[in-house]
Amino acid sequence: MVELTPHPCKPSPLTDSSILITGGTGSFGHTFVPLTLARFKPRRLVIYSRDEMKQWEMAKKFRDYDNVRFFIGDVRDKERLYRALHDIDYVVHAAAIKIVPTAEYNPFECVKTNILGAMNLIDACIDQGVKRVVALSTDKASSPINLYGATKLASDKLFIAGNSYSGKKKTRFSVVRYGNVMGSRGSVIPFFYSLKERGSLPITDPRMTRFMITLEQGVDLVWHAFDDMLGGEIYVKKIPSMRVLDIARAIAPEALHEIIGIRPGEKLHEQMISTEDAPFTYEYADHYRILPAIRLWSREQERCEKGVLVDPEFSYTSDGNSEWMSVESLRVWIETHRDQIGLF
Repeated sequence: MVELTPHPCKPSPLTDSSILITGGTGSFGHTFVPLTLARFKPRRLVIYSRDEMKQWEMAKKFRDYDNVRFFIGDVRDKERLYRALHDIDYVVHAAAIKIVPTAEYNPFECVKTNILGAMNLIDACIDQGVKRVVALSTDKASSPINLYGATKLASDKLFIAGNSYSGKKKTRFSVVRYGNVMGSRGSVIPFFYSLKERGSLPITDPRMTRFMITLEQGVDLVWHAFDDMLGGEIYVKKIPSMRVLDIARAIAPEALHEIIGIRPGEKLHEQMISTEDAPFTYEYADHYRILPAIRLWSREQERCEKGVLVDPEFSYTSDGNSEWMSVESLRVWIETHRDQIGLF
């Protein structure tokens, strides 16, 4: 496990609080829940999701925790959200339709979950007096070329505008954005491992690059957002890149590579900050912060304190990154996270 960023300056708002995570039975939830229980000892931690079997399996892991609760529900159902959010202080929004081809072939369903679900959650959080909400986003929301990315861009905009929408209710919304999560369900590492014995691996394009972030780093970024946010920020963690060819070599060094071409809706390189966002983006030691362009919030000193405004032509892309992960570093990470990836 990576070393998580300490927060020594002030107590976290998550300590002894009531927290709800939507889509909490996914890869992120399975990491967020135990780490948050260990660090902050919340009064109550609610996993809200629509899959009863995943909840049943997850509940077995936390049977000894009286403060962990499970709530069947869908973000499309506003009335159910109202009930689930009663007496909740903080919300992590991880629920989404995330698989690019699934979204392309089921566009109405993607919009209902990723956009209308975001609207439902924003309304319910404001009305129920939730203090802070952090929504998970994706690199695909930056200059989107597929429906999933477009819906997440819309979702990001909704959460940012939610800070104005909440008015005197004082519910605050922010977003965290990151790219390829190492070892998460459906990601390239377990996929390559499933094909390792075949002797050849499918490579979409030999030039392709991807950002590499661990689930623990993703959780840490969410924690940081809760500690730091004033409302409306998009947090982007500084992480290394890797060539897809090198990921394949780390997993199966002797395997042949079958070039299959880029799939519909797929980018050659990941982007998390576009040049259009540069005028509103500030750099910090281990992350960037994109401030909202609306209401001149990006010019408020309190929001950009201690940050350095990036160059007007700046963009944060996986191919233009200054930090790269080596083949050997990935192999070491895989060996120490075999259980997380599903390699026993």
